[in-house]
Amino acid sequence: MIKENVVLGKDVVIFHPDLVNLYGCQIGQGSKIGTFVEIQKGASIGANCKISSHTFICEGVDIEDGVFVGHGVMFINDTYPRAVDEEGKLQTEADWQLIRTRIKTQASIGSNATILCGITIGESALIGAGAVVTKDVPDYAIVAGNPARVIGDVRNKP
Repeated sequence: MIKENVVLGKDVVIFHPDLVNLYGCQIGQGSKIGTFVEIQKGASIGANCKISSHTFICEGVDIEDGVFVGHGVMFINDTYPRAVDEEGKLQTEADWQLIRTRIKTQASIGSNATILCGITIGESALIGAGAVVTKDVPDYAIVAGNPARVIGDVRNKP
């Protein structure tokens, strides 16, 4: 479902619009959104990005231009998520603190990576498939593992 409050740039491609969940977000021109993707309110996707199927982009995630997001990537926006407050009542938006995450230009995030909140993934950085990113990733770094650690530099290709 694509809500009317979604801002779509020119030439955005959404594969199977009836099989995505987009609301209150912005998607830049020329970007492509795969099947079974959810992008929540307050998230932004830059121009010419590719967001692969089964990915979850929550409120507070800002993705800059030219970013690749692989299949099944998960973002979080709360360090201590809880369903209920101390009295056992369901929490509302007033009961938690949104923590923003930034993905810089031309970064690539491999399939099934998990990106914790409050971090920045640097320009042209490469996140390995299945990585759990718990801290900032420098520009051009290659990271992998759980927790993700720097294992190389994209500028040093063989």
